[in-house]
Amino acid sequence: MFSIDTIHAARERIAALAHRTPVLRSRTLDAQTGATLFFKAEHLQRSGSFKFRGAANAVLSLTDEQARRGVVTHSSGNHAAALALAARIRGIPAHIVIPEGTSRAKVEAVRRYGARIIPCPPTMAGREAAAERVRAETGAELIHPYNDFRVMAGQGTAALELLEDVPDLDTIVVPISGGGLAAGVATAAWALRPAIRIIGVEPAGAADALRSLQAGTIVREPEAATVCEGLRAFLGPLTFPVLRKHLDGIVTVADSETLASMRLIWSVLKQVIEPSAAAAPAAVIGKRIPLSQTSRVGIVLTGGNLDFDTMPQPGDPA
Repeated sequence: MFSIDTIHAARERIAALAHRTPVLRSRTLDAQTGATLFFKAEHLQRSGSFKFRGAANAVLSLTDEQARRGVVTHSSGNHAAALALAARIRGIPAHIVIPEGTSRAKVEAVRRYGARIIPCPPTMAGREAAAERVRAETGAELIHPYNDFRVMAGQGTAALELLEDVPDLDTIVVPISGGGLAAGVATAAWALRPAIRIIGVEPAGAADALRSLQAGTIVREPEAATVCEGLRAFLGPLTFPVLRKHLDGIVTVADSETLASMRLIWSVLKQVIEPSAAAAPAAVIGKRIPLSQTSRVGIVLTGGNLDFDTMPQPGDPA
């Protein structure tokens, strides 16, 4: 089962591979928000996102027999690159199903890591069907982008580090897509600091997690409308109950707010992050989350795999 113990085990398993990412500060952003902010810089993680933590834990958890058959996944980019890198490190095949229209920079990263790329239609149903076909053909182990306890445990290691560096946080803010990161962070943080608030953030044009928690069952929207390509997935049957138990709320942000946040992080923190990573700081900077002058807030900057050739701008349509 999924618990703080599985997250601690994941940390030991990936310790030699994953970076311990820094926590960044900004007096300017503290003054602008009226709180004290701590940015967990997962965009500086190997492969350019937090996804390497979960992918590495999953790959290193495989038996030798499973590993020989390789791994398969479907992903719009960051999990794809992370799994490709983790598989290369272990020396096993990786089959990556990638939706058409995915960022060129992310596709090239997967190719650099030596994985086999399988294109698919840009829908969740298309992704899942293609991955299942490859799994049946190759016998590869499916490493789901988020609905996998091994992946969730790996992602939760980011919270272990953050709370070691800043043990007196009262709030952690994370973006939500399929919920793997949010579930891992919430489980770790709740176990270490039960009074802490965990707030999820998702784009207003892809607010299925908010509607799912409101409805008490997983809601799949017909189509996500957001520039945050990494935040278009739906909650899974493993992530959903964890979030129902541990999440204190979800707020949504408009794409215009997210893009403005991305540029502000670039301007003030001097850090390049992708739109999906800018949603969480957008909610804090835009004061969508009630905070006070005594609030100490951890914000996970999830990824930095930005395609500069197609970089969205404030005012661009979703």
